Amino acid sequence: MPKSNFKKVSDIIETDKAFDKIRKKAKEFDIVEKFKEIFPDLGKIAEAKKIEKEILFLRVENSVWRSELNFKQAIIVEKINLHFKEKVVKAIKFL
Repeated sequence: MPKSNFKKVSDIIETDKAFDKIRKKAKEFDIVEKFKEIFPDLGKIAEAKKIEKEILFLRVENSVWRSELNFKQAIIVEKINLHFKEKVVKAIKFL
């Protein structure tokens, strides 16, 4: 019996170059969605809005918190990247 050349759809989506943009958008959506899970203590003062070009856009409650989070930006970026086990965020822009 000849060997089957069929592949699972999930394998194709995960590896085929044609799906690079879709995988990237899905990961960006996942980062925004998991922000509160990664930082449960920040849920009341900051909300992840979107990611563009590895920049996370965070809406922050007020300028005092914006300043505090800006000071801790490197720690936040590092924790997100560790959670996803790859460099998915390089900076944060506060809204």
